[in-house]
Amino acid sequence: MLRLGHMESNAYAEHERHGHHRHGPLPTSGRALDAVAFSATLHCLTGCAIGEIVGMVVGTALGFSDWGTVALAVALAFLFGYSLTSLPLLRAGMALGAVVPIALATDTFSIATMEIVDNAIMVAVPGAMDSGVGDILFWGALSVALVVAGVIAFPVNRWLIMRGKGHAVLHETGIHGGPPTRVVAAIAAVAAVFGTAVLLAEAFDSDNPDSHGTDHALVR
Repeated sequence: MLRLGHMESNAYAEHERHGHHRHGPLPTSGRALDAVAFSATLHCLTGCAIGEIVGMVVGTALGFSDWGTVALAVALAFLFGYSLTSLPLLRAGMALGAVVPIALATDTFSIATMEIVDNAIMVAVPGAMDSGVGDILFWGALSVALVVAGVIAFPVNRWLIMRGKGHAVLHETGIHGGPPTRVVAAIAAVAAVFGTAVLLAEAFDSDNPDSHGTDHALVR
């Protein structure tokens, strides 16, 4: 077990007395490892999604440049990602000095992977960054971007856990937080379907000039 500073507070002692601190060893292969990596990815995706949505909404609403909006979204994704990991540890009574290195070790690589993929997709989808929060294209592109980012981050998290890094560091504390995995997975599935439908509709519309002509005819 890692020694995570002096855990002297009553709250943290309570966790130890009730057996919440010590967990069994993490799996290193097979479906059990996949399940742990999947849960870790969804946990990280939750923080990233909150930060990305807030950053993109604020950046586009305030008229930031594409890269200004991306910078804000990335910063908030890291902030919310670290917060989801840190708050349960702090509530358990751990000192901030012990919590910070755990959060950094647990989330940094995973969040960085998601942010690179997510923002690359948002910039690459034509019109997504310029569409604004009132446009369905914005939300469709962001939904797909977040889901794809999670898919790419899954093997990264799996690889880290196998080597005792990433989520394995948080596992050593025996303290976990965040929304239930099934809820996040269900939301991600809905987002994937919604985003894919929006982008397919947008692609069909842009490739079909007759639809624009029909729209103009209807207006006249």
